Amino acid sequence: MNKEFSGILKACRDFTVKKATAKKRAKNIIFTTMSVAHVDDDLDAPGEVYYAEKILNNGDIYTGKWSDNCPNGQGKYLWSDGCMYVGDWVKGKTMGKGKFSWPSGATYEGKFKNGYMDGEGTYTGCSNDTYRGSWVINMKHGKGTRDYVNGDHYEGEWRRGQPDGQGRYQWINGNQYIGQWRNGKMNGNGTMIWASGNRYDGSWEDGFPKGNGTFRWADGSFYVGIWSKDSREQSGTYYPSGSRTGTFDWDPQDVYSNDLLGCQISPGERISAYPSQKMVTWPCEGEFLQKLPIAKTPKANNARPKRNSVDGRLSNGDGSYSWGSETDAASNSVYSDQPRESSEESRSIRTDDSDNSRGFQPHCIKIQPNKKPGTTISKGHKNYDLMLNLQLGIRHSVGRPAPATSLDLRATAFDTKEKVWTKFPTEGSKHTPPHQSCEFKWKDYCPLVFRTLRKLFKVDPADYMISICGNDALRELSSPGKSGSFFYLTNDDKYMIKTLKKAEVKVLLGMLPAYYNHVRAFENTLVTKFFGLHCVKLTGPAQKKVRFVIMGNLFCTEYAIHRRFDLKGSSHGRVTEKSESQIDSTTTLKDLDLNFIFRLQKVWFQEFCRQVDRDCDFLEQERIMDYSLLVGVHFREVSGSGEPVTTETRNSGVRTPTANADQSGDVSTPRISRADMDLLFDPSGWASIRLGINMPAKAELTVRRSDFEAQLVGEPTGQYYDVIVFFSIIDILQNYDISKKLEHAYKAFQYDPTSISAVDPKQYSKRFRDFILQVFAEDT
Repeated sequence: MNKEFSGILKACRDFTVKKATAKKRAKNIIFTTMSVAHVDDDLDAPGEVYYAEKILNNGDIYTGKWSDNCPNGQGKYLWSDGCMYVGDWVKGKTMGKGKFSWPSGATYEGKFKNGYMDGEGTYTGCSNDTYRGSWVINMKHGKGTRDYVNGDHYEGEWRRGQPDGQGRYQWINGNQYIGQWRNGKMNGNGTMIWASGNRYDGSWEDGFPKGNGTFRWADGSFYVGIWSKDSREQSGTYYPSGSRTGTFDWDPQDVYSNDLLGCQISPGERISAYPSQKMVTWPCEGEFLQKLPIAKTPKANNARPKRNSVDGRLSNGDGSYSWGSETDAASNSVYSDQPRESSEESRSIRTDDSDNSRGFQPHCIKIQPNKKPGTTISKGHKNYDLMLNLQLGIRHSVGRPAPATSLDLRATAFDTKEKVWTKFPTEGSKHTPPHQSCEFKWKDYCPLVFRTLRKLFKVDPADYMISICGNDALRELSSPGKSGSFFYLTNDDKYMIKTLKKAEVKVLLGMLPAYYNHVRAFENTLVTKFFGLHCVKLTGPAQKKVRFVIMGNLFCTEYAIHRRFDLKGSSHGRVTEKSESQIDSTTTLKDLDLNFIFRLQKVWFQEFCRQVDRDCDFLEQERIMDYSLLVGVHFREVSGSGEPVTTETRNSGVRTPTANADQSGDVSTPRISRADMDLLFDPSGWASIRLGINMPAKAELTVRRSDFEAQLVGEPTGQYYDVIVFFSIIDILQNYDISKKLEHAYKAFQYDPTSISAVDPKQYSKRFRDFILQVFAEDT
């Protein structure tokens, strides 16, 4: 009896101990970046790595290396729905080489980054649809090949998941296309070769021949003309071969209705669920209450750090929780636009005392409220009549009917000798309307060329007229440039109008044929886009002429431009004498004011390097110098005090709750940049990204040594900011004429010849390239 009673007491004691242990473990719930439920293990010792087998409450299974309460090293994760990943892990994220397989039998084997398919990899679909090549954030981007399930094959460049750039598509029926692509369609110059031996060489648009092209038959006959799906725009000449006799009944429209029917692009197999989507589900006490990560709150003095629970509660560090206010929740949300109360704010952008001791110049950035540049030109303004004349002239030039133009222009279109002036009397004429301005004369330079350029740049004539000639007045920028030119902006910010000197007009007209060929050949060119060149001659004894060019405005964007830089690669006089408090969104900073290195994704950086080389070669051949790279910077996150918010680590971006945060609050989990996350959740954002436009990047803060006054690129500090950058090569109308040669000779006696702007175009081009490729770098 006593023996039986002792056994009962022992069983009760064991049950009580197990129950207490279970309660203790329940307080130490571990949340990792995987879709894991509660892991009933004690917290690991920091840095300890060991092999573990974890069976999770939601049915998932992990086996592999484990450290700091999450997968870290080689491991295998099996989801309850049948998906599986085998490969490298870093702090709970798939990072490095690995293989992901779907229940359908589809697999991806290659590089991962922060949970995404990113780098070189191969995707094989359940139907053997296979892509081998480069990936960026789950999308095919870069060079790659694809074997489609229907037997078609594509090899070439990709962008945002679609064939884009140079590529070759081979159909299973033997037809093939070799040429340029855009957004998954044949677009640009290319050649279609049919299995029959027939071929088309020429221009394409949206998957169809458009513009100049030649159709050749296998027997040697060919047709040369202008192609269009609209038969009214189709025109050309047929040339029979010597072997072909008799009449030949053929319509060019047959190419659209018959020949291209067997040349449809396969849509391919879609990926059902991306690996990254399996990594972002966050459980909290058995319920999926929030999928977005929450930022960690700062540690107060020497107290134990508080952490945010996924349900919005604050962990007090002792196992208890308190509810934060709505303001706290908003400030900690990664996607909140409210000021964030975080350690980042206190760490804003400043160098520490150790930097000063090493001779570095401290720098602090303060973002001033954004304001619209310029002053509206209203009645009574000294240039009010000039603005009316300009608007009347543009409306006359753009609005008059013109025949359909081919992109292949004759040499006569570039003839500058023809001088035709249109008179605009106040009472109106047969060709001009009555107006309330003074009488003036109007001249268009090379109107056919600029009309074709607008077509090439995809500028709608109606929108162009509304922007410049609508009911809204232009805005004059507060002060003219160093050259003495005045600048005007349209009210919608799309276009900038700049007055030119006669010498600048001559330079533009002289380089116009080469400029046209260059921008036509390279759609990603960074050189300024010109839309029109005009002249207004005011009546009266003075007969004053005002020449002006219409250009695209680089900073026409929904993003606020917080900083703008004008970069040449020279140091003499290249500084803005303004304190940080005086710098606002309209201030143009110069080379010695620059305190960032801009890091672009690999594929974008490679394209940037190629295009800078092409553009500099073109400008060097045209003997152009003194140009610069205009750069606009938008900081993705700005604190309430007006300071850009830094990312915490080199691989930072989205903040994830981790169980290995030490007492200093440092978190070493690799994370994705906010720009990349925005693109992931809104893939349509890719459509607006082009080279130099809306480009997500990381800006690394640099500091310049105080003992090196002419140091162009400062020392990197390791502090990074998620930014959107805009850039373009501007001021390309200055050639190396006698005045610039004299300026070079004069300044070379007084200063270091390599530091001045006025140098030979070849030397200028080399210096410019070298400098720009230090300012921009690959994000590794």
